[in-house]
Amino acid sequence: MTITAKERAEKSAAAMWSGDRASAWFGMSLDNVDEGTATLSLTVQQHHTNGHNICHGGVIFALADSAFAFACNSRNQATVAQHNSITYVAPGQLDDLLIAKAREVSLSGRSGLYDVTVTNQTGKLIAEFRGGSRTISGTLFEEEV
Repeated sequence: MTITAKERAEKSAAAMWSGDRASAWFGMSLDNVDEGTATLSLTVQQHHTNGHNICHGGVIFALADSAFAFACNSRNQATVAQHNSITYVAPGQLDDLLIAKAREVSLSGRSGLYDVTVTNQTGKLIAEFRGGSRTISGTLFEEEV
């Protein structure tokens, strides 16, 4: 039985989410996934803030990195980060809903390039993340041929 690209992405995400202790620990929510895209969100709580009483940059990075991971694994091929970087544009505030939207920019052979935009609940830009991926051996779930 052939499945659609969206179904494959959803099954891949479900398989990943079931073992993703870090994203759950941060309090992230997996909101949407499709082939080459993913959206995750997180409400900034007190334990996410730093000494300036704003969201810790590492928390924002982790949210963007998780969105990147779900987007680049959406084809049921085990894929890891090869490199990534982030630019912080504005601080995340306590009680903000941060939304990370990842999209595939390029996929060539085993290498992919993804952009992740992090905004708050009003659409204010918080950060821009770029990640490079590398496909490795293995799949996330057993797929019928």
